[in-house]
Amino acid sequence: MRAGGGAAAAGAAGLLGAAAAAAAKLALGPGGEAAGGWLPVLLRIGCVGLVFACNAVMWTVFAKALRLSSSSATASVTATASNFISSGLTTCIGSCSNFFPWELPFSKHLPLAVDLLTPHTKTLIKRAARLPSPHSEASGRGYSGAPKLLASQVPRVETLTRTMSDNAGTDLKVTGIDFLKSQNSRLHHTDAYNIKNLVVRRGQAFQLQLSFSRELKAADKLSLRFGIGENPMRTRGTLMSLNPRQEPDPNGWQISIVKNSGKECLLSVTSSPSAPVGKYTLNVKSGTNIYKSENNAVYLLFNPWCEADVVFLADEAQRNEYVLNDTGYIYVGSAYKIYSRPWNFGQFEEFILDACMYLLDKSELKLSNRRDPVFVSRAMSALVNANDDSGVLQGSWSGNYNNRTSPTDWIGSVSILQKYYETKKPVCYGQCWVFSGVLTTVMRCLGIPSRCVSNFNSAHDTEDNLRVDVYLNESGEKLNNMCLDSIWNFHVWNDVWMKRTDLPAGFDGWQAIDSTPQERSQGIFQCGPCPLKAIREGDVYLPFDSKFVYAEVNADEVYWLVKKENGKNKFIKLSTKTQGIGMNISTKAVGQDKREDITMEYKFPEGSEEERKSMQKASSFMHPSGMVPRARLALRLPVNDMESKPEVPHEVVSKTGLQLEITNKEALYPGNPLELAITVKTSTPGSWTINLAGSCQLQLYTGKVEANLGYVKETIKLEGKSETQVPLKIAADTYMKTLASVEDEVFIRITTIAEVQGTDDKLTKEMTMSFEYPPITLQMPETAKLNKEFTCAFIFRNKLNVPLDNCKLMVEGLGIFQMSTFDEGDVKPDKIIKSEIICTPTRLGEKKIIAKLTSTQIKGISAEKTITITE
Repeated sequence: MRAGGGAAAAGAAGLLGAAAAAAAKLALGPGGEAAGGWLPVLLRIGCVGLVFACNAVMWTVFAKALRLSSSSATASVTATASNFISSGLTTCIGSCSNFFPWELPFSKHLPLAVDLLTPHTKTLIKRAARLPSPHSEASGRGYSGAPKLLASQVPRVETLTRTMSDNAGTDLKVTGIDFLKSQNSRLHHTDAYNIKNLVVRRGQAFQLQLSFSRELKAADKLSLRFGIGENPMRTRGTLMSLNPRQEPDPNGWQISIVKNSGKECLLSVTSSPSAPVGKYTLNVKSGTNIYKSENNAVYLLFNPWCEADVVFLADEAQRNEYVLNDTGYIYVGSAYKIYSRPWNFGQFEEFILDACMYLLDKSELKLSNRRDPVFVSRAMSALVNANDDSGVLQGSWSGNYNNRTSPTDWIGSVSILQKYYETKKPVCYGQCWVFSGVLTTVMRCLGIPSRCVSNFNSAHDTEDNLRVDVYLNESGEKLNNMCLDSIWNFHVWNDVWMKRTDLPAGFDGWQAIDSTPQERSQGIFQCGPCPLKAIREGDVYLPFDSKFVYAEVNADEVYWLVKKENGKNKFIKLSTKTQGIGMNISTKAVGQDKREDITMEYKFPEGSEEERKSMQKASSFMHPSGMVPRARLALRLPVNDMESKPEVPHEVVSKTGLQLEITNKEALYPGNPLELAITVKTSTPGSWTINLAGSCQLQLYTGKVEANLGYVKETIKLEGKSETQVPLKIAADTYMKTLASVEDEVFIRITTIAEVQGTDDKLTKEMTMSFEYPPITLQMPETAKLNKEFTCAFIFRNKLNVPLDNCKLMVEGLGIFQMSTFDEGDVKPDKIIKSEIICTPTRLGEKKIIAKLTSTQIKGISAEKTITITE
């Protein structure tokens, strides 16, 4: 098409040349002078003007022909135009010689041709133009010589024009980019991400293979431009233009040529170890050409393998656990009976990385703040809950979930994040361990080392006074309606690993963050990061939210007995416990499927000198309220044993050596009676009369009481060092209805109060126990081949004395099969159910399959099994 257009333009130029020649003949033709008068003169002048007009238009069309023609066509056009010069224009030169004393012929109408002449040729043409007209000199010199000189240069003009046209087609152009994904992702520990794009970690070199239209030369201009955000700019540090032959980028990025061979060039790019994390676009500029590949997005993550990155983690085993492990455990239950809940983090699964990038964008963090894990982790702690910003997960502790997913039904983060990314709406519902599991996924996906942390007997201190008040009636039953604070059986949050460059030296390492919406921080539901060292040493003035986290693991429990006197409540302080909060703080061990106790990372040993100093330091920054009960509407009521000074309380040593123990005689299976016992002991000489009250309640893990099941009251007499046991038995019918009506897992809480008559000895003791369930059995081979099918069977036998209604079995195996749900219906006592799934593993290595069974009566029986996938 372009060559055809050039030929047409050349033809039009030829016609215009012919018209110019005709006008020249008319202007110079004989007989004009014989006619006499001004008319012949005017006609000649008009013809001369026509010559110039035709020539001007001709060369305009000629220039267009040059642009539209291929190199060979351009040569033809140039040769044809040269003939126009020697024919059409030569004639008009003679007629114009007496009117226009040109310095250089054709300079106005032949700028391209003149520009291509050598300086020597231009001088010769000027000299020829100054000679007399050929009509007065037989030598034939003068203006007639100028076209000949120009015509003699036509071969050179033709050659130069062809060279210009050829060079226009040989500008350096990028024809392709090979991101070398397999090689780069293996070196950057990102090969597990299920995404087509290149994923790399900051501060570490990666290579790109560029293909060109021709060989890259030293004079060629080449730059790789990495941009992040909607409007990348160099001044903001969001656009990096990397030229391998210039100085390094001021933002700390580097580029170099590894190998330049033929039409291919291997480049090495190293991002800054403090670059903002996120999704970068890559364009390659060569001269005036810009190349953009189909998958030009490059995902840049934090890099725990890079010493210059603030998330650097030196230990390889810890990096494998806290960054690369996509399965794990979350520890739940009670302080005296901890059990693991398997959880699939799945940070490498499809759409999870894109979901995390969406959260980064949604956070509206400044791009400059995306380089700092302090800002990123704090923003993610807010966005994993949906309270302020339509984040990932809607929390609910209502016990009634209206056909939405109950928090106890989740077995991993993958389906939650995938659903959120698809709908951009909060997923229903979550509680603390679900929030923690999802936040672990997000942190590990972005490259920040993270672990789930379970704190048993976790205090929720709403007033920053390091105290939780617990109110009991005369039967020992806890009173929900008076409690401002609460003690959760367990609470799960996260630790993330980073340097704290925003704090004084010494507070690097693990930082606590929490996405469960409990209290607002800076106006929204977010928590942390807070250095564990600050919590341990009582430096609660340091950001972020250190007072709240410190209270979760260090607050004191103050028990109050509420009595009715003359229709009013009277509050009697029973006891203060300084060692019951923050027990058995747990996380999964590195490289092992077992629990690791990390309590000592959060606090000094109870009762130690270091613990006392830490508490005193923390108390100086808190707002202690003394020993006045803070029950609703009760602050002005009579109080016994009031203490006015906000001192750090300590447990009082009993004069009688009074001790209480709570045990269960039989396994606590749903459908069976609860066989409990309270043991009362004294250890000092004397005759002691003890008033004992004990109660049994069903409560949620948050401490909220769901049902009062029964109580016992007795007066006991003990002599010296002795003990007695008081039974507390609860019939199955008393609690089974509550089990079925609440969609949350419930716990058995036993609380006792003992008062020794004639003394000030008062003692309270509480114990939380979990129900026990029959197991799920997984049947499958120990090893399997990659991309080869195998069968996994899930078997459950109902060993309980009650039927289980509306049973559901949820199963998932990362890298093997996606989450599947089996509706098993009602399972009667002693009935066996068996479900099978055909598995096709797509990834090598050790993989885990998780199963979970729920029903109306039970809210979570979990099991897992490991299988090794080989080639």
